[in-house]
Amino acid sequence: MKLLRIFFTGLFISFLGTLPLGTLNVAAMQISVSDGIRPALYFAIGALIIEMIYVRLSLVAMDWVRKQKKLFRWLEWFTLLIVVALAVTTFIAAAHPSGSGKNIILSSTIHRFWLGVSMSAINPMQIPFWFGWSTVLFTKKVLLPRADHYNTYIVGIGIGTFIGNLIFIFGGHLMVDKLNANQNVVNWVIGGIFAVTAVIMAIKMWRGKDAAEQL
Repeated sequence: MKLLRIFFTGLFISFLGTLPLGTLNVAAMQISVSDGIRPALYFAIGALIIEMIYVRLSLVAMDWVRKQKKLFRWLEWFTLLIVVALAVTTFIAAAHPSGSGKNIILSSTIHRFWLGVSMSAINPMQIPFWFGWSTVLFTKKVLLPRADHYNTYIVGIGIGTFIGNLIFIFGGHLMVDKLNANQNVVNWVIGGIFAVTAVIMAIKMWRGKDAAEQL
């Protein structure tokens, strides 16, 4: 019963944490629109595996994670550049005269699984998110420093993230259907989301409310 509670706690937190628009879930939606459901699923699986690894490391090395503010700051700048590049390339795809433009980053030759792995690996925002939640769960004695608790928690997180990403992956196709398969309009919308995300990230970094400061 205790493990079941931990499992659903991780699943619920992860699912809700995946719903706000972010780099990875919007990228999964973009891939589903331009390349299809299967590549988007590969991308989502690659991204969530890295998230699970990050959570596991943060659980067993909280003190070390807390001290890595400089590393997270560099990762944030790199992530910001990636998001800006995604916005620009998506706008370029939207302006493609044939109506079939693709994002040159997300539709590159790299396998979508490894693209998800690499983009998730350089995204530091998930680390303070899970660091904070894990601390709360430790404080409330929901989570204990035991291997079975950690493993159950992480499996729940992985499934919750995957379910959340499915909403974006299939939602992208639904958008295309509703817009009469006008992929350019979808690309303009997704490009706008990336651009807004970049602006929000830049403002947070400028105000000192970035991932490094949350640790």
